[in-house]
Amino acid sequence: MRVRFTPQADQQYLEALRFIRAKSPTGAATIQRGAEAVVAQLGKHPRSGHEIPEFPELPHRELPVPPYRFFHRVVGDTVWIVAVWHSRQLPDKPGDPLRG
Repeated sequence: MRVRFTPQADQQYLEALRFIRAKSPTGAATIQRGAEAVVAQLGKHPRSGHEIPEFPELPHRELPVPPYRFFHRVVGDTVWIVAVWHSRQLPDKPGDPLRG
C-alpha cells in the first residue's frame, strides 16, 4: 500500500527535524530513521498503531516515533499521514486527508 504525507503533515515533520537538528544532528537522524520505519510498517500493515486517545471517534490511528506521534488514516489504497505532533502537544483534530 502507498504511504503519503499530507502537505500539513509533511511541513510538521520537516519542522520537527529542523528543530531537532539544530540541537542534535544525531537526534534528528534517529527521528528520521524512526519515521522511515513507520512508513515501511504502514506500507505493509496499514492499520498499525492504535486509536488516538484524544479522538477515539475518528478513523485515524497513531504510531509513535518518540517524542513524536504520527497520525494516519487509510483512504482507498493509500495510507495518509495527516499530522506529526510532539507528544507534549495537545493535537488538533486531524482533518480530511484529501484536503491536507
